[in-house]
Amino acid sequence: ANLTDTRFDLDDTMKNNNQSCITEFVLLGFSDFQSIRELLFCLVLIFYFMALVGNSLILILIILNSTLHTPMYFFLWNLSFLEIGYTSTISPKMLVDILSDNQNISFWGCGCQMCFFILFGSTECCLLCAMSYDRYVAICKPLQYSYIMNYTECTMFAATSWAIGISLGLGHSISIFTLPFCRSNRISHFFCDIKNVLKLTSADIYKEELAITILAFPVILMPLLLILFSYVLIISTIFNMPGAKNRHKAFSTCSSHLTVVCIFYGTGIFTYTRPDSKYSLDTNRFFALFYTVVTPSLNPIIYSLRNKEIKAAFKKSFRAIHFHLYPSLL
Repeated sequence: ANLTDTRFDLDDTMKNNNQSCITEFVLLGFSDFQSIRELLFCLVLIFYFMALVGNSLILILIILNSTLHTPMYFFLWNLSFLEIGYTSTISPKMLVDILSDNQNISFWGCGCQMCFFILFGSTECCLLCAMSYDRYVAICKPLQYSYIMNYTECTMFAATSWAIGISLGLGHSISIFTLPFCRSNRISHFFCDIKNVLKLTSADIYKEELAITILAFPVILMPLLLILFSYVLIISTIFNMPGAKNRHKAFSTCSSHLTVVCIFYGTGIFTYTRPDSKYSLDTNRFFALFYTVVTPSLNPIIYSLRNKEIKAAFKKSFRAIHFHLYPSLL
């Protein structure tokens, strides 16, 4: 009887102390793709470099050019900052793991990675909603735009988006990583995704899954519904504008944002709302690779290719730098 009691006490102690069971996780990632790991490394590195350079360039251009100090570019500045943090949470560790035989990540390192991933992703959901409202006011209520989208309102929208993201990132990570982990420590992914980590806990995860589902509506689905509603009003207003030139100009001001919304929400909804059993692990990983690495590198291109103000700001900054370095040539 004493031996049995001792064993139960030990089990209870281990369940109440995560670190006595698991001190690190193993990110399986793309370990079963050893034959193409050099190619995969190069592709991830290229897209990560594009994301860093493209988004950093937008940050610098908006800061240096006073013509871009408008609500639309204020939100774009926040979005570019988010994209840098979003992909930097995943890509550096993944690049190391692709070429390394040691794919371990510490228990709290995994928690931090999940926290920042949720933080940046949730903030982007809210920020894209704020950007759609900005486009709605600009197109549907142009005479009231400067009054409605003033500095205080824009700052409030951005601050609220960040506050929601920080709250969700900390809340979900703390609630999950205070659970007992005494089973396998092998994560079938290249980062600490919330769904994959929850599968490893030895506790009843009903409450955590319920909380994730409940919070998904106001943080993910509600912004999406507001974005869709905004664009219904925007498109109806554009179709009622006189002249094809005016309609084209109005639509071009929101086409970039709409493209980003479709890519971001399309990949996210496809990944997190479908049943796991119907799709292979390979599909999960490669689709996650798209929205964590490829998408952040595409956003700067989407916003700059058809944006005359961004192009003009880039040319102005380039001429200023060239004149400063080579004044005698101008």
